[in-house]
Amino acid sequence: MDEAKNILGGQLKSCSTNPMTGFFRDGCCNTDENDSGSHTVCTRVTAEFLEFSKQRGNDLSTPRPEYGFLGLKPGDQWCLCASRWKEAYEAGAAPHVILQSTHERAGDIVPIAALKKLALDLN
Repeated sequence: MDEAKNILGGQLKSCSTNPMTGFFRDGCCNTDENDSGSHTVCTRVTAEFLEFSKQRGNDLSTPRPEYGFLGLKPGDQWCLCASRWKEAYEAGAAPHVILQSTHERAGDIVPIAALKKLALDLN
């Protein structure tokens, strides 16, 4: 895999290894052509977002041990599908973003201005 770039053009940094996140479960929001969901936005999830996602049919808070998934809790960092983040943003329920850990391909789906509005790592 080529060295991945973040949405700011720099080297993609790790999003989280506890819990282990990413499409490849490598701690980074890396992506390739097999990642149809574009798990590219590094977020710090909130209770409000977890409830929003659950209402939309993607329960990220309930443990699924059969998949090695312990469930997310507020404050966990997680690589979200760009389209889910955009949906939550438009509904006023999007979690904060870590831009240095958000893959540049997130910009194919989400306007960078929206990501910057909720960035934890600007300034």
